Amino acid sequence: MLRTAEITAELTGELGGGNFHNLHWRSKLEFSVDCFICERTGRTTVYERGAERALCSGSRSGFQRHYTAGRIAAYDTTSGEDRLALRALVDFWWAPFEDARDGRRGQAPTSHPWVRLHVGYYCPKTKEPGKHSVQTNLVRPGELRCAHCDALMATDATAPAVRLLT
Repeated sequence: MLRTAEITAELTGELGGGNFHNLHWRSKLEFSVDCFICERTGRTTVYERGAERALCSGSRSGFQRHYTAGRIAAYDTTSGEDRLALRALVDFWWAPFEDARDGRRGQAPTSHPWVRLHVGYYCPKTKEPGKHSVQTNLVRPGELRCAHCDALMATDATAPAVRLLT
């Protein structure tokens, strides 16, 4: 069956002004789902905006990385002087199964939803691009600092939220 999850996230701080690093959400995200193809629970699956399928991490033994039915159905960003927000809708196919390794029943979404969102920027001092990521299992609040000039670009105050819609 087709399932849809809504993923939302927000970064805050002084995003404009003299310290402008052109902070932006990148088009890739990683989301944990229970994969009915390799019959493993909690697989990290990579979604790319515009791609027709997702890439499952597979298992450590036997079944390797493989494509799976999943896509980013919507990807909306909002930016302002003090806020950078993201709302993504992720479609993925799911069917009941028992984990091939430990016998746990698969769920949609997985019993411990996890997401990693990617952020890009451009350092105005060194004229170099950079990247960061934000994920659900980090200690908060966290700071996103430029790897080139160490400027504080934004604060990650709340974990990304994952909500099953269908």
